[in-house]
Amino acid sequence: MQEIIGKSPAIQRVFQLIEKVAPTESTVLILGESGTGKELVARAIHAKSRRREGPFIPVNCGAIPEELLESELFGYERGAFTGANRSKPGRFELAHGGTIFLDEIAEMSPKLQVKLLRILQERTVERLGSERAIPVDIRIIAATNRDLEQEVAEGRFREDLYFRLNVIPIKLPPLRERKEDIPLLVEYFLARFCEREEVPLKRFSEKALKRLVDYHWPGNVRELENLIERLVILTEGDLIEEDDLPDHIRASHPSTNPILKEFPAEGFSLPQALREFEKSLILRALEASGGVKSRAAKLLGIKRTTLIEKMKRLGLE
Repeated sequence: MQEIIGKSPAIQRVFQLIEKVAPTESTVLILGESGTGKELVARAIHAKSRRREGPFIPVNCGAIPEELLESELFGYERGAFTGANRSKPGRFELAHGGTIFLDEIAEMSPKLQVKLLRILQERTVERLGSERAIPVDIRIIAATNRDLEQEVAEGRFREDLYFRLNVIPIKLPPLRERKEDIPLLVEYFLARFCEREEVPLKRFSEKALKRLVDYHWPGNVRELENLIERLVILTEGDLIEEDDLPDHIRASHPSTNPILKEFPAEGFSLPQALREFEKSLILRALEASGGVKSRAAKLLGIKRTTLIEKMKRLGLE
């Protein structure tokens, strides 16, 4: 199992919470931005629990279409729908005696939210095409990168389900709030990918490492992991220099912060500064999302069509 790496006070508080909640049977809600390691925390809780010999069943509620998610979670009986040629247990049944991890829980439709609430209350599940209640002995850990209180206030998430899930919340800090962990994570990922690729252990120059520490990391630990993998494969030699880094990371010096500490005597072009800042943020979001525009738009809080228009205007196509 991949470790959770860090020595910062923020991540140490997470470690302490894991130790406290793992031996209990309480439902846990893990909160945090995309790429902060929510599944790692869920796996750590399971591994330290009394259910560690049982199964750990992860489900990404945002990655499975709604019409398929219901049958995946609850299972179905033969003949329940066209193509159901045999009975199949759902993920809740498969997690019996262990833990089910429901990632991106805010993506669950209102219909499935009602069925999940019933499982939390009664600890039974009904397969599609059946009225028989099947008892399930499971621990539920949920996770989301959204503000569930706001989702409740705007009518997209059931309040009663929110309170059922939010028994013990664990908030994961974004990587920009635990900068002292970046060198440790870099060392860990370098060792892992160099061993996997069977190449001599690489290292970063001081200037290159400083650029990584200065960078904002909108994609968090996952973005850092993807970058290290790419650099291990593409960089010639054992030393990764500043010039080997992507442009948007090399440009992420603290002096590029849009809030000026000292206003230049000669003045500057506000439209140009805003244009460059917008361009930098879009490049970072695209890097964090692996170039997938819909994900980048979500990170930026705008529509995909708006992102495409901005990219054309800024010459980023």
